[in-house]
Amino acid sequence: MSMEEMHVLGLSGGRDSAALAVHMRQNYPELKIDYFFTDTGKELPEVYEFLVRLEGFLGQQILRLNPNRDFDYWLKQNNNFLPSPQSRWCTKNLKILPFEQWLRPILAAGTKVTSYVAIRADEEFREGYNSKHPNLVVRLPFKEDGIDKAGVLDILHGAGLGLPKYYEWRSRSGCTFCFFQQKIEWVRLLEHHPEAFEEAKSYEKNAKDHGSPFTWSQGESLEALAKEARIRQIKEEHEKRVARMKANVLQNPLRPEGEPLDIDVLYGQAKVCLACHK
Repeated sequence: MSMEEMHVLGLSGGRDSAALAVHMRQNYPELKIDYFFTDTGKELPEVYEFLVRLEGFLGQQILRLNPNRDFDYWLKQNNNFLPSPQSRWCTKNLKILPFEQWLRPILAAGTKVTSYVAIRADEEFREGYNSKHPNLVVRLPFKEDGIDKAGVLDILHGAGLGLPKYYEWRSRSGCTFCFFQQKIEWVRLLEHHPEAFEEAKSYEKNAKDHGSPFTWSQGESLEALAKEARIRQIKEEHEKRVARMKANVLQNPLRPEGEPLDIDVLYGQAKVCLACHK
């Protein structure tokens, strides 16, 4: 008797995973793929809007894997200490755990599950979900098919989807208060979604009251970051970085308007949570 098979593809609300979904739909139509999104409840509204548009292209619903416990629950379980690059309990409990809980009975029943992950051909293998079950196989179609960042952009534009709207001011999906944000992204969050910034600030104050050593933005509280003079300084420094990078980057003749700058590349930070930001 042949083993049952299942194909799954996780969407973060970001550029690369959306392009992978389009790529698989266009090039491997014979595969029945279950697309899923693990909702932390703290996502940008632009993420939800983009997922609806993606569902329209795919012609099927994206499964929402809502964790049984929300961010506030896990915050209390972690003594009201904020998550940080040193302690990524948010990714573990709000992204990876719901995925494992969803697949556990499927794998236990003997089904072979292939999970497709959006690591591009121009990237080193980034930190993400590593299979610990013999029936769970992780595949990297962009690596296999030689698709890089420019290829990802071409896929999204060719499908009529374009980029999620938040790429106009931020280069990551995931929680509004993600600790991997650069300071310019915090400033832009304040400008685009002030209510989300205030929520992040309240979480930070609560954590400080409970003795947490972490702030959302390394070495600086959001209260300090939001001061007018500091905002001006952050913006000026960011514009200098952009100017330096543009002066050293060759223009792509196929995209004369320029490609969107990845803020992590601009600031020399490439290590992020794969489950949240792809």
